[in-house]
Amino acid sequence: MSLLPSAAMADLNLRTVTRAQGNNRALLDGTVTPKGAGFEFVDVPVLVQGFRRMVRTLEFDVCEMALTTYLTAKAHGVAFTAVPAFLVRGFHHNAITVDTRHGISQPKDLEGRKVGVNRGYTVTTGVWARSILAGEYGVDLDSVTWVLSGDEHVAEYRPPANVVPAPAGRTLDEMLTSEELAAVVGVEIDSADTRPLIPHPDEAAHAALQQRGLWPINHLVVIRDELLAEHPDLGRRVFDAFAESKHGYVQQLRAGTLPQETATDRMHRTVMELTGWDDPLPYGIEPNRQVLEDLIRSAVDQKILDRAPRIEDAFTPDTRDVVA
Repeated sequence: MSLLPSAAMADLNLRTVTRAQGNNRALLDGTVTPKGAGFEFVDVPVLVQGFRRMVRTLEFDVCEMALTTYLTAKAHGVAFTAVPAFLVRGFHHNAITVDTRHGISQPKDLEGRKVGVNRGYTVTTGVWARSILAGEYGVDLDSVTWVLSGDEHVAEYRPPANVVPAPAGRTLDEMLTSEELAAVVGVEIDSADTRPLIPHPDEAAHAALQQRGLWPINHLVVIRDELLAEHPDLGRRVFDAFAESKHGYVQQLRAGTLPQETATDRMHRTVMELTGWDDPLPYGIEPNRQVLEDLIRSAVDQKILDRAPRIEDAFTPDTRDVVA
């Protein structure tokens, strides 16, 4: 438990892990805090290790979490619940890399082959990339052997039979170079011999956004169920703090007054330009229902989830109707 001695709400101290990017800046510098509570930020240099520690030991009170990891953990009974503050989004048409020397020229060429996946099968980037391969390019995902470079955050999860670990001591990039793999997903390789499998991936991603609203969610925020039981309005308090911090960031983004612009900021601006939205990071279930349904359907199709949960059941009761 991360509670200070006093039982008063003002003394609620929340051990928290989240990344330092623009929409969280006001939280990290203390400008914005949850009503009647405070964030005690824990430095986890590799954020995905924070996900693992939260999933396996509930080490933190509030934690940024990959969306598919959360859904998988929830399905296996991990005692935390999300609020619909969607901190990280991104395009994934560029996530699939091939070696130009090996004759893989189109997505259907992956069928019957082995494809490497960075870390685990349930990693959200991999789920989105596979959903693009299946939905936009007709790839039979079951015909592909997915080769993992690591294990799953949710230790209880068992992948389907066409998911295997990489051989001990081997890396995905060297397996791609040697043609043992037809492609890799989520692996950055700095080589003149590699390219994205999908031609002009940025243009393809932007077209998917404009034509069918595909603006993939990667991360949200979870809170330990024990704390939520003790403080039934805590979900809303945490959501409101993340939303207030995000609003300040979006105002700076629109005004061009960010202290230092990053590639992520430029991506958010591109989303606004392509869609006409005032806010590239809408929080709340309703404005994100379609993309949540897309991700859940893909997770079921890819045998990550046995069944599709009701979207509202994935979020705290006090945040199911809020939008920010």
